[in-house]
Amino acid sequence: MPWPPGWPPLELAGHLPVAATYAALWAAVILGGGGVIAGLAAVARGARFPARLLIAACFVVVAAFAVLPPAGSTDTLNYATFGRIAVLGHNPYVMTPTQLYRTGDPIGKLAPLIWHKHGTLYGPLATAEQRTAAELGGTSPARIIFWLKLWNAIVFLGVVIGLDRMLRSDPARRARAHLLWSLNPLVLWGLVASGHLDAFAVAASFFGLALVRTRRVERPGSPEPEIRGPEPLVALAAGVLVGVAADFMLTYLLLAAALAWALRRWPAALLSAAAGLAVAVVPAYLWAGRPLIHSLLLRRGKVSADNFYQLFSAAYRHPLPPSVDLAVVLVFGALALLLLWRLPDVAPDLPVLQPALAIGIAWLFVWYYQLPWYDVMIIALLALYSASRLDYVVIVQLTAGSLVMMPGGSGNEPPLGWLRTFSHEIWFTWAPLVLLGCVLAVIALCLTGAWNFGPRPETGRPVRTGA
Repeated sequence: MPWPPGWPPLELAGHLPVAATYAALWAAVILGGGGVIAGLAAVARGARFPARLLIAACFVVVAAFAVLPPAGSTDTLNYATFGRIAVLGHNPYVMTPTQLYRTGDPIGKLAPLIWHKHGTLYGPLATAEQRTAAELGGTSPARIIFWLKLWNAIVFLGVVIGLDRMLRSDPARRARAHLLWSLNPLVLWGLVASGHLDAFAVAASFFGLALVRTRRVERPGSPEPEIRGPEPLVALAAGVLVGVAADFMLTYLLLAAALAWALRRWPAALLSAAAGLAVAVVPAYLWAGRPLIHSLLLRRGKVSADNFYQLFSAAYRHPLPPSVDLAVVLVFGALALLLLWRLPDVAPDLPVLQPALAIGIAWLFVWYYQLPWYDVMIIALLALYSASRLDYVVIVQLTAGSLVMMPGGSGNEPPLGWLRTFSHEIWFTWAPLVLLGCVLAVIALCLTGAWNFGPRPETGRPVRTGA
């Protein structure tokens, strides 16, 4: 990729031996995941890290990643390609990167091969973001990617500030949140360094679900307050924000299901949230139309390298037929129901937190196509939940998935024979074993109830009304 002088991304010249590069990245993943686990254990034992120091360190790291070239994934090149297609007046859900390449376009020449025969599968708002970056970046892929990464960094820091403000009254929970999100090396790598647009989806859904709070209203003559759902306007806003997340990535409709589950006791709030979701999602996807659905269906059955099913059958290393797809859907549904039943609701003033974690964990842990940066769907929400053994299971799962994707996915075969053998062992044996262990650990926690919760989040005080 040509780098325009004096304009980010700023490339650091120099080359490392291939073996040293792989070894350093693998070590970074293991040390990063292990460091987060060690920090969480320290907080559980009473350690308190200065929040301002954690936030300042986060801002420095995010700023550095934002101005460096993308690493760990070629997805930003996909974003730039589809944005360029839109700028040229074509439909990125119809026109493919191969067709753009054949025109001799400078952006099309750099399009990754993995999706070169398919239109974009991202939501309408993602396409709008990519088009805006392409308009600002012109014919320079580096400048297009800079704008994409800059916006990701800003959105990521917005969640950092949001978490800090929500938890500012509890030093332990505040420090834990920054360890899980703000300074988690694996989250920073997946969202800011790699530039994945999941940052927009997770930010919108996080703030939307955090709006949904119960109200405790004192009742005259009764020692117990009445629990009321959120105001309809608040539920409407929550539905809109979750819909915005789905407008970036359709899979975030899973959190819409969690929102519906949480509001099922309050019909007015449920209808308001549904209306907000519809306002955000329906017009956008009607605009994208059938080409988007067709693009998604073309990818049905595709598997990623970090799935544990390949331990039982090599078929899970290749696209799956619909019958196998259905079996995994049933596994996902069974685990989601188990978590909805057995995952404790430790934050009753945030009624959507428990179902969002239950559904999100079930999908992230058992679906056959997963990438480590998808885990951000639940990590910011987990920071609002009570500390428990679930924290460690989630970080171990994220670490295993990240290990598979070094340096940029299993499609990048190392050139050295022994290194290639070692990589294959990670992809096809070690990481799948760890991922399977994480699923079994979640099931064991559900069945035994041995969550080992720390202090539970404080609920709001009852509100006095004249009613």
